[in-house]
Order: sequence, then C-alpha cells, then structure tokens
Amino acid sequence: MEIAAASPPHVPVLIGPLIAACSPIQGTWLDGTFGAGGYTQRLLDAGADKVIGVDRDPAVFKMAQWAIENPAIELVENTFSNLDAIATDLDGVVLDLGVSSMQLDQAERGFSFMRDGPLDMRMGQEGPSATDIINEADETDLADILFTYGEERASRRIARKIVTERDREPIETTLRLAKIIEGCLPRSKPGQSHPATRSFQAIRIAVNDEYGQLAEGLEAAERALKPGGYLAVVTFHSVEDRMVKRFLQQRGGGMGNANRYSPVLETEKPAFEITKKKAIGPDADELEMNPRSRSAKLRVARRTEAPAGAVDRSKLGMPQLKDKR
Repeated sequence: MEIAAASPPHVPVLIGPLIAACSPIQGTWLDGTFGAGGYTQRLLDAGADKVIGVDRDPAVFKMAQWAIENPAIELVENTFSNLDAIATDLDGVVLDLGVSSMQLDQAERGFSFMRDGPLDMRMGQEGPSATDIINEADETDLADILFTYGEERASRRIARKIVTERDREPIETTLRLAKIIEGCLPRSKPGQSHPATRSFQAIRIAVNDEYGQLAEGLEAAERALKPGGYLAVVTFHSVEDRMVKRFLQQRGGGMGNANRYSPVLETEKPAFEITKKKAIGPDADELEMNPRSRSAKLRVARRTEAPAGAVDRSKLGMPQLKDKR
C-alpha cells in the first residue's frame, strides 16, 4: 500500500457548512472518524490548534504519513465510542459516519458489491467478519439482520437463498454474495441503486455494531466536550440521522412531557444547545462536485455548562434485533 504524500486526498462532505456552524474554530478538536484525514486538515486550516484523529481501522494510519509528520495532529487507533477515554475538555468533536470511499475502493476489505474480494467488512479488522455471519448465522437471524439494519423487504427470501447456497459451498467473496442477492430481486432500473445495496449495508452494520457505536459515541462526546464546545455529526442514511436528532432532542431539552395533561416532571438542565433545528444538507455546488454528498445530513449542537447525564437509548430509534430468549 502506498504512503500518502503531503496532504489528504479526501474531500470531506459538508465541511463548508460545518466550519460555518462551528466558527470560530479554535482549541482542540477530536475527529472521531479520521479516515483519509479530510476533516482533520480542514479543521486545522480553519483555526484549530490541535486535532486528535481517531479511527478503528489500522489501515488508515498506513496512509497518513502527512499527518504523522504534523505536530498539530495526534493519531489514535480506537473507536469513537471511547473518545472520552482518549481526551476531555474538547472544543469540538466531529463524526463522519458510515463506510469511507477509501474502504469501498479497497476490494480486499470486502465492503463493496462492485469489486470482488474476500467477504470481510470489518472496519477494525478484528472480531467476526461478514463471512462468519453469512455462513454461520441461522436463516431467521440472517433475515432479521437484513430487515432490521437494511430495511430489506425481501429479507426472508434472500436469507433462504443464502442458506441454500452456502450448503453447497461456503460464501466467501463479495461478488458471489451480490449475485445471490441479485437473483432474489427484480432487476434494477436505470438510476436505481444496486439490488445488493440494502443487504450489504445491513451486514456491514451488524459486523461493526455501528448503531451501538453511534449511541456510545454521542454519550462519550457529551462527557468529553467543554462548555461551549461543538458536536458536529454527518450522517448518510435516515436511521443514523434519526438517532442523532433524538439524542440532541433528549439531551437538548427538546423532549418534554408527552402531553399537557401529564404531571409536570422535574427535568435536567439541557446539556446541549441545538444551534440549528433542521439538519443541514449539501447545496447545488457540493452535489455537483461530490455526488456522494447526496444523502448527507449535518447536525450541530453546542455543549452547555450542565453536567453530563444519562441517555434513554430506547428513545433514540435505534433498530434492535429480535431477542431470541
């Protein structure tokens, strides 16, 4: 793998609106999804004194010689769910969720149904892989994963076909799995997403516990930010955005009594000030320059002086697999 040169090649999504919403950028920030380092570099360019770049994928640091040589950047291999154990008293935390284009472009990582490679999908390259789930989970569990995490309506049909095919020969490559899924669904029309899109998303989320990581990361950011510090989160699909929105509503004092007849409850002081009620999306210029930004949404909030508190995860809208007990 080649070492990157003097600067990150990645153009970060919604970076302009992020910088504007969090200005003035100053002090110490934590980039919880370092990836190719685009957000880290732009934060430094905008005025941050230091950025702590965190990523669970050890491969990204092999391409980050430019960052290693920059004294204003500290790189940490970890998950952003542990960010408050890495640093506290932060001026800002930024999270860019989902799989990076860098990971999709590497066939050997197994994230893409467009490139043949081993069926892996592990962001941290440890623990059970997509191959393990596809070849070992029972049919009911597979269908539950596809439906719950991918909103795949043909989940039972796909799960049944996967089990039939793996009984003949283990499913170990991305293109074989993609073809199995394709055979279960109508052909996509021009302009529609690939038939395997939802299933691959679901498997990736299950492999990396992405929703659990997000819930823990939001809670950790609340504990790590100093008063006045900013939390900025970029999401790429509705479930993630819903979780971030409901977290900020809950911790920003926006989820009060259910109705006017309910008894008045004594509530905690808001831990966040929601600076913009609506999510920020890409403008026409960004859409033209970066089609990947089409589904992106940015939510920003500022930390108050209130102490960090507990989060009711049942109100975050986090999809849950069925409990088999």
